[in-house]
Amino acid sequence: MFKWLLVVGVVYLVYKYFIQKPTLNGSSKTDNKENLQSNDMVQCDECHIFVSIDEAILSNGKYYCSKECLEKKR
Repeated sequence: MFKWLLVVGVVYLVYKYFIQKPTLNGSSKTDNKENLQSNDMVQCDECHIFVSIDEAILSNGKYYCSKECLEKKR
């Protein structure tokens, strides 16, 4: 019986470590920020315009369109 529990535990750990993608905040639920690709648009937290994820500035889990908007929030 102990051997089966050990095998199940090892399989679970391998799944958690290699297969399930870790999130930024440590939870297992999927978040829109994790699934962004280079051509996706995100909304600036300050002025609410949309900007490409490649051009956006990420700070404290929020996206900003420019350094000016980032500085306004600080």
